[in-house]
Amino acid sequence: MPTEHSSPRNLPLRGAATLVPATQDRDRAKIPDEYKWDLTPIYASDQAWRAEKDKLAAELPRLREFQGTLASSASRLADALETQSRFDKELTRLYVYASMMSDQDTRVSTYQGMQQEMIQLAAALGTECAFIEPEILEMKLDDANIARFLAAEPRLDIYRQYLDDIARRRAHTLSNAEEKLLAASSVMASGPSSVFGIFSDADFPYPSVTLSDGQTARLDKAAFALHRASTTREDRQKVMEAFFTALGKYRATIGSLMNSNIQTSLFYAHARKYETSLRASLDQPNIPVSVYSRLVDGVNRNLSSFHRYLKLRRRMLNVPDLHYYDLYAPLVASVNLSYPVDAAERNILEALAPLGPEYCAGARRSFSERWIDMYPTEGKHAGAYSQGAAYDVHPYMLLNYNGKYDDMSTLAHELGHTMHSYFSNKTQPYPLSSYTTFVAEVASTFNEALLLDYMLRQIKDNSTRLSLLGNYLESVKGTVFRQTQFAEFELRMHEMVEQGKPLTGDELSRLYSEIVRRYYGHDQSVCIVDDYVANEWSMIPHFYSAFYVFQYATSFTASSALSEKVLAREPGATERYLKFISAGRSKYPIDLLKDAGVDMTTDEPLELTVRKMNRVMDEMEKLLDKTGTSATGS
Repeated sequence: MPTEHSSPRNLPLRGAATLVPATQDRDRAKIPDEYKWDLTPIYASDQAWRAEKDKLAAELPRLREFQGTLASSASRLADALETQSRFDKELTRLYVYASMMSDQDTRVSTYQGMQQEMIQLAAALGTECAFIEPEILEMKLDDANIARFLAAEPRLDIYRQYLDDIARRRAHTLSNAEEKLLAASSVMASGPSSVFGIFSDADFPYPSVTLSDGQTARLDKAAFALHRASTTREDRQKVMEAFFTALGKYRATIGSLMNSNIQTSLFYAHARKYETSLRASLDQPNIPVSVYSRLVDGVNRNLSSFHRYLKLRRRMLNVPDLHYYDLYAPLVASVNLSYPVDAAERNILEALAPLGPEYCAGARRSFSERWIDMYPTEGKHAGAYSQGAAYDVHPYMLLNYNGKYDDMSTLAHELGHTMHSYFSNKTQPYPLSSYTTFVAEVASTFNEALLLDYMLRQIKDNSTRLSLLGNYLESVKGTVFRQTQFAEFELRMHEMVEQGKPLTGDELSRLYSEIVRRYYGHDQSVCIVDDYVANEWSMIPHFYSAFYVFQYATSFTASSALSEKVLAREPGATERYLKFISAGRSKYPIDLLKDAGVDMTTDEPLELTVRKMNRVMDEMEKLLDKTGTSATGS
């Protein structure tokens, strides 16, 4: 199934869009069409989707015609790979439509059913083509044989990386029968994630609280994200405690889902003869395990800089002690950083100008041609993502735009994903057009860096500069430190299962509390992590994609290095970056980033990020000394 690329800060995400007239009451039918995506370029109607789905389902058995014949000629192998690729492209397009139609309103069972059909069809395709990799391995395609086949059949050239990768993973590829069995099991394997998604977005009984102004707020994900950032400390404490306490009532159920999810990962890892789930996950994109451990160890070594940020936040909020519920309050409450969509569009396009006219022209199309579903509506999928897997169409974005700087930054973030897909799809043939998660977040956080640089060049007011610089620190907090905290928690979860230890909701809450208190300096009174925060793990959907979250942090550090080169107008930096986002999966991700100018197997990217973080805090402390000891009230 194709991967949606989404912002890590959106867990959970955005509040209701204050810039949509209140009379619309989040009614999708009343949102102007220009702010809703147009999915008709994918399929004109549900009926057209159904016809194509039935047609593909009927065609899948054609793959069997190739079984046992791949070694007969280079031409025969090319025919088989082209057929598999065409089926995969068509299935992905079908899935994208069903998924995004469902995300418009997750309460509609019709589209939930269509998604389930796609999971079953994907399993069927996996079963039909399960013979291909084992059969290629039987051909013993070493470098010399691959070169011979490529010389005999030019159509195989776009599969060179694929053939190399099959040879690399020879020890972990099973027999034809075993591969078929694993492919067929994917329908069951998707259960924990699917159940969590429906429960989280549609069935969870969101709590309600009475705020200090007397209004009652129902804390769905969007409202929780909005009100936890209240300038009134009493409200944000009440909101966070109510939301996490409500989650805690279901920790046994969600813990059982998580245990099943991780047991599934371990089953697949062992089935493919990997010692651990981590090795199995990272071997697919050929990422050294040391990159994961280097990140976790490096962030732990730099917790003093994170604690410096937390102390700066306490100073700026002017509170006697910092609590976890203070982490989303605006650092400079007196600054009204509100941006209607048209203003956000102008700022983002100006910020992206260093990337050249072709990049900016593609970005403009996303606004003018309805690639974006902008505002929150009832039942809509929470958060934000970019979906670029419909190869023959164009990428799409889902937002829950709330009109704040953070929302504008999220829009720039998702536009980075979108332009990555746009350039890759335009440049590469379908088999090479997708890109791994490890590089996906580079393009998104790169755009955020360019937006921040542009806004700081426009604004000289000290309070506003403090707010924008603070927003950068928030990004570092949310994308480097928080995501690494998640990554360490995820690793510990998997290790517990691998060691045969129980993985109950209570045990997960205990583990999460231990890790989050260490990261936030609870025992040193840097930031007080209240007991109910132990339940936060149960709302993180990314844990259902094994070892996904660490790539937010590595991508952020990579994009920090690359964006600095572009902004400094280093010769060739922009050209290298555009080549990078056009490369798809034509090389392994570590090699693509090396070509772009950053080596992720070293400590340098993280060290450069922490160094910049400290420079920003230096400037903020100087500005605070000019304007007073704090920037806002509690």
